[in-house]
Amino acid sequence: MGNDRLAQRAEVMRTTQGFIGTLTWMRSRPLLTAIEVTWRWLFGVPALLLAYRELGAVLAAVPWRATGIANLSVNQLLTDPMSASTMIANAATLLAPGFYAVVAWMAPLLLVVWAVVSGVGRTLVLRRMDVTLEPRPLTLIVLQLLRLVPLCAAMAAWWFGLQALARWSILQPIAAGGEPQMMVYVGGAIALTLGLFVLSAAVGWVFSVAPLLAMIHNRGAVQSLRDAVALRDLRASLVEINLVLGIVKIALLILAMVFSATPLPFQSITTDEFLLWWTLGVTVVYILASDFFHVARLAGYLRLWRATR
Repeated sequence: MGNDRLAQRAEVMRTTQGFIGTLTWMRSRPLLTAIEVTWRWLFGVPALLLAYRELGAVLAAVPWRATGIANLSVNQLLTDPMSASTMIANAATLLAPGFYAVVAWMAPLLLVVWAVVSGVGRTLVLRRMDVTLEPRPLTLIVLQLLRLVPLCAAMAAWWFGLQALARWSILQPIAAGGEPQMMVYVGGAIALTLGLFVLSAAVGWVFSVAPLLAMIHNRGAVQSLRDAVALRDLRASLVEINLVLGIVKIALLILAMVFSATPLPFQSITTDEFLLWWTLGVTVVYILASDFFHVARLAGYLRLWRATR
């Protein structure tokens, strides 16, 4: 029995540390990433078009350009934070009522549609990954809806955290007759965002592995979540995979931001249209890479499960 436990632990370590092997396995099966990209874009493209139409209507309904925010530059934000803060506040005052009215109905609608599309899409990906898995699309849809609870909580914490940070670093100094601390606000916003991202990666593995367990054991949503929480022997490895891929996603985001800013030193000889298409191209590459690692995480979970069961 002791030898079996040692062998299992060694296998877990090899599986976790050999995640490069999982990425190689993924590269030889591009159809998995293609399915993931397809179902995400089937949701994403209509969602973006709907958001563009509704938010465009909000912008057209108020004279937001009169605030001068359209001409606000990063240099002005840093060198004249008082004037820049006034522009942003005036624009927010004009846009907030219409924006909140749109978000109030569009966000719940898109979240429900996302759960349905992702439940079906994730079923197709996992079945393609391992044909022995039992398809349970309704269970996966419920799990995706349950996953929205901590996600919405994290988003709410981020939003209210930014507001509290703004009151402390911008509004209070202005009320006291001083200068707003824009760099403090930006630094705090970055720290808050990264902190919540890492926290989500540390606990989000439960909702990531639950759909896999539902299809392995052919069980419902609640029982699959219980099975995920009960994976004590694999918890460290699952958290490690999730954290590593969380760091990878942060790195991808930073790279995307760097590449998006690459043409800026040459903006005097480039056109706005070129900058727009360049940014869109970088965004598409980032999305494709992110989708690849989403599937790689599932493949890592599955290979880890198969190696220890």
